[in-house]
Amino acid sequence: MPYFPMFVNLENKNVLVVGGGKVALRKIQKILPYGAKVTVIAPCVLKEIEELEGIVVKKCFFEEKHLEMELSMVIAATDDAQVNGNLSLLCKERKIPVNVVDCQEACSFIFPALVQKGDFSVGISTGGASPTASVYYKEKIQACVPENIDELLDWLEEKRKELKKRIPNQAKRAGLLRTILEECIEKGRTLTEEELSSYLNGRNIGSVALVGAGCGKADLITVRGLRLLAQCEAVVYDDLIDVRLLDTVSETAQRIYVGKRSGLHSATQEEINQTLISLAKSGIKVVRLKGGDPYVFGRGGEEMLALLEAGIPCQEVPGIPSAIGLAAEAGIPVTHRGISQGVHIITAHTSDTEDKLPKDFDVYAKLSGTLVFLMGLKQLPNIAERLLEAGKSGDTPVAVLSGGNSPNPATVRAPLSQIVQAVAEAKVKSPAIIMIGEVTSLNLKKI
Repeated sequence: MPYFPMFVNLENKNVLVVGGGKVALRKIQKILPYGAKVTVIAPCVLKEIEELEGIVVKKCFFEEKHLEMELSMVIAATDDAQVNGNLSLLCKERKIPVNVVDCQEACSFIFPALVQKGDFSVGISTGGASPTASVYYKEKIQACVPENIDELLDWLEEKRKELKKRIPNQAKRAGLLRTILEECIEKGRTLTEEELSSYLNGRNIGSVALVGAGCGKADLITVRGLRLLAQCEAVVYDDLIDVRLLDTVSETAQRIYVGKRSGLHSATQEEINQTLISLAKSGIKVVRLKGGDPYVFGRGGEEMLALLEAGIPCQEVPGIPSAIGLAAEAGIPVTHRGISQGVHIITAHTSDTEDKLPKDFDVYAKLSGTLVFLMGLKQLPNIAERLLEAGKSGDTPVAVLSGGNSPNPATVRAPLSQIVQAVAEAKVKSPAIIMIGEVTSLNLKKI
């Protein structure tokens, strides 16, 4: 069971440390920067402890009467397990938080691995499972924290008070403060009044980033996409993204679901375009989070054109498209030396033909590479029939794949002449992709 992280005000609060050795010294050094009034009780005390400023040292054995003062916490740091255990029981009877070194079961709280620079504090805990992992991440975080973080925090506190009066909208204000912080970190200093004024006056319009979430688990998103998610003040998202990506978005950011999927549109494309434009015109940073890649049959181009026409600053961040991501998940490379020298990604959803399929099946049937049809599960019988009529061999290997974040993952392989029956028997459900070509006979999936 993990420990709940909690920050406690120790300024001018009494803390009792029982023990005077190196372990006690480390614990004292952790809490002194937080303003605690430390009393040390031990018959023998290290010189380094005695030389610390602002602590009281009592060279004696611990007695129950030492708990009579008002205490915010007690640290049992002796080398005697029985003394530590008795002290733990006494503290728990009195509802005093107690930490017992090297005995997690006797603790009512544990010390995290700490990163502390002035008012900036980060506590890291693995619940006692791996102190090594805590130290590892402590070092990672320390490397990210600017040396002048104290100065930045003081300056931001002052500006936050000013901006609270100027910008009543909390989400907009939080986004602006986030952007200002990032600007300060990038410059390595606080902004000048001229820079801040220029920045504030120029923030009349927001921006939109069309971000591809990839096709699969959350960690398939790009680093840039993840950074933009963490910075955004509103996220407009689709089906089939890994919902854990939403955990990276600020708690104050708006979350707008537009669940766009073939046959199940909860919002029209025009409504989505207008939502993006309206949000940006309100002066906030928006991420349009789309499964796969926005520009691979994701209608991202239409959204980008609408944003450009409206004069909205915008960008596109590529993602792994389903044609590649689902294939890789199933162990199928879309190209392979000696087998497939090309890949063609085709929509099975057009609006200008009678059967809603593209017109070029005579061409598709003659191609030697890999064919990938998207949004085509319902059209599978027609796709197979059209390819066979155009001369594609019935023995051509085919794979129908539903994976990534699909609610119904499946992988079905069969020759072109038998794929429709195989998919029906497997009861594959949308969304799925259809891969046609020799590469679908490969299975390079890791064991």
